[in-house]
Amino acid sequence: MITAEDVALVRSGRSVLGEISFRLRIGEVVALIGPNGAGKSTLLRLLAGLARPTRGRVLVEGEALDRLPRKVRARWIGWLPQGARAAWGMTVRELVALGRMPHGDRAQAPVDRAIARLGLASLAGARIDRLSGGEAKRAMIARVLAGEPRVLLLDEPTADLDPAAAFAVMRLLHALAAEEGRTVVVVLHDLTLAARFADRFLLLADGHLVVEGPATAVLNNATAGRVFGIRFGADHAVLPA
Repeated sequence: MITAEDVALVRSGRSVLGEISFRLRIGEVVALIGPNGAGKSTLLRLLAGLARPTRGRVLVEGEALDRLPRKVRARWIGWLPQGARAAWGMTVRELVALGRMPHGDRAQAPVDRAIARLGLASLAGARIDRLSGGEAKRAMIARVLAGEPRVLLLDEPTADLDPAAAFAVMRLLHALAAEEGRTVVVVLHDLTLAARFADRFLLLADGHLVVEGPATAVLNNATAGRVFGIRFGADHAVLPA
């Protein structure tokens, strides 16, 4: 699927990411976690092909990501940036339909399906700039899903969502991985939510991969607890230090 091989990024003489290696597998949800400034969004941009590593490389099924044509890359990878917003006076349906651009078609079935999956059927004709923050975020996620990518890279997809909506979005992402064989990578700050739905964790700190593995190997006081300065209780519940 997607492999990062010794990926490093240097900006203005400063190391932002340092020699990170891992492999994304088919049908899994990977939670990318770490403190603010750890390099999570930067790493996600490298995986999406929106930035190039200073050293190392990102491969898609053995091919260098930066050598793939842009449209091919866009059909493979669905990308939701942090703080994604749509201020244009278009409807929810028009926004979601933009997800079909990499395919160059106007297929309605994937658009309808994405709208339904995000619970937006009653808002399909509403202007995106008149929705609440949570409704607009769900519309942005639906736009990504309408493109039917094999890999979804989502930077804080549950931000702006109330607890019920955040739970529903993560349950949907888990279903897309488990039932449809998608690969999902999400940047999350809600570690309790991540523990419930993620199959694997990548814990970053200061631009380095500290540890990767299942919740039992990562969400404990010796690893994530030390990095975040918190404690974990039963079932990975987050407690103050």
